[in-house]
Amino acid sequence: MPEKLSVVLRDFLKNAQGKNVSLTHLRKELKIKPDSPAWDGIRVLMHNLVKAKIVKPSGKSDGTFKVITEVKPVVVFEAERRPPISINFPRDYNTQDQIAIATALIIREGDLILISGQSNQGKTALCLNFAAENLDSRPILMGNEYTTLDCEPSSRFLNRIDAMDWVKWHDEEGDRFTLLPVRSDYAEHIVKDKINIIDWINIETGEHFLISSIMEDIKKELGKGIAIIAIQKAEGADSGRGGQFTKDFADVELLIDKFGDREMLLRVGKVKESKSPLFNRAFAYSIQQGVKIVDLRDMVKCGECFGKGWRYNKPCNACGTKGWIDKITRDFTEPDDDNEL
Repeated sequence: MPEKLSVVLRDFLKNAQGKNVSLTHLRKELKIKPDSPAWDGIRVLMHNLVKAKIVKPSGKSDGTFKVITEVKPVVVFEAERRPPISINFPRDYNTQDQIAIATALIIREGDLILISGQSNQGKTALCLNFAAENLDSRPILMGNEYTTLDCEPSSRFLNRIDAMDWVKWHDEEGDRFTLLPVRSDYAEHIVKDKINIIDWINIETGEHFLISSIMEDIKKELGKGIAIIAIQKAEGADSGRGGQFTKDFADVELLIDKFGDREMLLRVGKVKESKSPLFNRAFAYSIQQGVKIVDLRDMVKCGECFGKGWRYNKPCNACGTKGWIDKITRDFTEPDDDNEL
């Protein structure tokens, strides 16, 4: 068998790493004639490459192979140690206090912050406050909430940023953020090394399990930047649409639910890295004018009903069936163990 074919085949496969190739495709691309020894010989070569772990058969006996991506060892101790990145979290409009988890979270380059919230419960307000707090980094905004199908800023988006009159959205250089009219194919439009805010990701086919792969593709494109993305969530659910798959590529997960008639409850779901335990930390707040976060405060599970809202089949008087109470109230009412008789 000519050695030349083996060399040409290997060179061709180097440029097809991670892809599927068939014998038919290879014969066509390498211009192998049916009456030449190479016509059948390429089959033998491919099976030899299977043993060399260069290709992997599909397992369907259809002459299709996946070209294995070449992997080289990664040097560890000579690698640069990069510190966490600084990102500002939304604040209470009146007190200017950030959400308390901000100082405990460790955010690194390439991280993804996932906001899973009930419909009409303040996901966009949270996203826009993230943008407002990080305008010095010139964030990127995209998603269903910000632009029309005609690629214009939506009226609702303009009303919201106008209502945030404490924010300097514009300076002598123009907008301090970049608005992209992107409603799908988000990974292809991620701006590398920037804060990319996507509000919100929708799967038109209803195949919400695909959100996980979309998040993975987004993370691949971030470089030294981060992504903050919003998705829909059912009431009381511990994950967004797509279930546990939505947690796979999230480094920080924030869950938003309706809390009473006029407030929201923000819970911390998954946290990959932090200075102190943050899982299931909760905060209540209300939103004014669609964008102003007010009365932001720490919440804890009710000690009377253990977060269920009901006690002995009756509404819990301590939390009013909400399952959560203000942390300061619980700290004030619970006795110190050291002082008990």
